Amino acid sequence: MTASSSFSSSLQRRRFAAWLALGAASPLLPARAAAPFPEKGRTVRIVLGLAAGGASDAQARFVANKLGEVLQTPVIVENRPGASFILATEEVIRSAPDGYTFMYAPSSVLAQNPQTLAQVRYDPFKDLTPISLGARGPLVLTVHTSVPARTVQELVAYIKANPGKMSYASFGTGTSSHIYGEAFARQAGLDVVHVPYKGGADAAKDFLAGRVQYYFDAAPNAIQNTATGKVRMLAVAAPKRSPMLPDVPTMGEQGVSGVDMPSWLGFYGPARMPAPVVEKLNAALAQVLAMPATRDFFRQGAYEAESSSPKQLADLTRSTYGQWGDIIRKLGLVKQQQ
Repeated sequence: MTASSSFSSSLQRRRFAAWLALGAASPLLPARAAAPFPEKGRTVRIVLGLAAGGASDAQARFVANKLGEVLQTPVIVENRPGASFILATEEVIRSAPDGYTFMYAPSSVLAQNPQTLAQVRYDPFKDLTPISLGARGPLVLTVHTSVPARTVQELVAYIKANPGKMSYASFGTGTSSHIYGEAFARQAGLDVVHVPYKGGADAAKDFLAGRVQYYFDAAPNAIQNTATGKVRMLAVAAPKRSPMLPDVPTMGEQGVSGVDMPSWLGFYGPARMPAPVVEKLNAALAQVLAMPATRDFFRQGAYEAESSSPKQLADLTRSTYGQWGDIIRKLGLVKQQQ
């Protein structure tokens, strides 16, 4: 090889190396496209921190079925009951923020658990991504028919006549049903025992058997339990009567104030989800929740299917957190170990 050809070959190598370096640094060259969400055939998980069989589980499964049709990929519900939804929440927080794992959670998970449970290690505002509201609906004060009470006042009188002998169920320590039960007991001066469960389905078993006597339950569960003939609905825990339960008075109408916070459920993913993925899920959920079939299914349980923007859900979470914080402080509740 001549000196001239050797120099030419060396120059070509240097130019090729420079071209590679320029290409790696240049923003004008096309970047590798991100995989579309969702990838066809890849499963999306909706994590639920309650046992199968309850009202929230039924709602989540109905939405999952319709969402799978909209996204054209499998969507399943994964039940992770226990610890007042903490196990499910931590599972979602640990998951990759790619849109394939998110949860359907009642407001208590975000607004009450961090203020009532000592073992909560998540920050509801930093560790989760709001996606969309899912539903609104009241809790209902229900009583087993072994208790001869048809109004809230009659229930108070019966409990006072049997101090220490009555118990109320909740679907977890720190949840709305627990705090309402505590607020009711404090305001009315009741000597009762709190019995927490891992969700509505577990609580219903003992409640229907009469092992616990009353219960602030989710409206769909209350309707289902009442249909057995073993339960009565005494009051809705909301500022006004439910359009789906027009004959059931509010707690306030029966002389008990401070037990009137409306409840809701929403969809949340792990922190740092990409905006395009959040937007895709939000749009798909909005489509599902607006379907007449979805609205009819939710109304059967006295809930209203309702979507929102991610920001609207974030604002609702923050305001509800503050409202429950006020109630918790007034009751003097301290964080509890489970």
